[in-house]
Amino acid sequence: MAKRKPADLNLLLAVDKPLGCTSHDVVAKVRRAVHERRVGHAGTLDPLATGVMIIGVGQATRLLGMLTLDSKSYIADIHFGYETNTDDSEGEPTRTVEPDQSLFDEEGARRVLSGFLGASEQVPPAFSAISVDGVRSYKRARSGDEVILPARPIEVSASDLISISLDPESGNPVWTVAFSVSKGTYIRALARDIGRAAGSAAHVSALRRTASGGVGIGQCLAVDGLDAKSARERALDPVAALNLHASSICDEQLEDVLLGRSISAPNGLPVDHGSQVALVHAGQLRAVARVDGDRFKMEHVFPQGIEGVRG
Repeated sequence: MAKRKPADLNLLLAVDKPLGCTSHDVVAKVRRAVHERRVGHAGTLDPLATGVMIIGVGQATRLLGMLTLDSKSYIADIHFGYETNTDDSEGEPTRTVEPDQSLFDEEGARRVLSGFLGASEQVPPAFSAISVDGVRSYKRARSGDEVILPARPIEVSASDLISISLDPESGNPVWTVAFSVSKGTYIRALARDIGRAAGSAAHVSALRRTASGGVGIGQCLAVDGLDAKSARERALDPVAALNLHASSICDEQLEDVLLGRSISAPNGLPVDHGSQVALVHAGQLRAVARVDGDRFKMEHVFPQGIEGVRG
């Protein structure tokens, strides 16, 4: 087997996912734009959704698993009147309830939303990417199979009503809500459950991810017009994106790091035993290590270095 050619770009990007395309489509566009085959993303967004997607290019794809653990923030339109089989406006209606005028009451809406704050368990949508016996749930659902997924633990740290409006086509109420949630939370399923808690039926009609971990929409690039130059100029700081303490290493230490050897940790390190630390050399992330007593033990080593480190 031929050895993989080293990537010319090794960095993290934030892109503003457009409406109507899949996360896979975005990855394909970035791949063509920067002329690198090794491209991946952290955190899938449905075609209906827009907003923050973090993209890894080259060796930075190895950081994506760490980024999927972050909390996410969204602004969602929750449309009342009916549920769908996908829990969003792309699906077929499955349950209809004539909306009550009480759904236009902001105080009542806030009471319902406050009931979803904190830790709970959520049944994911049948149309999701969760694997069931090795097959994606959405593929089973599309083929007509009954899909019942087990509830999963989630946490909602913010569920703030922005406004209540009237949908001009259906005449139904729409709650616009800002959510901050833990990893693995489906906003579509939240909308479904909020509708039921309000004594009605609901689905998501619009969704925008405004933040993924510490990366906000203001840091995003448009996919159209992206190229290698703009990607390099607007690369995310990988240390900040991972929310890690940075420790600088010298040339002599770099040699050991690239060989995967542990190195001495500096005195007065402001992180606890077992914590992860970013090892930085000449403005590049060269490794993620774990603190083990007075040593750094390597977990991820980046021979080419990840660009974008600032400060």
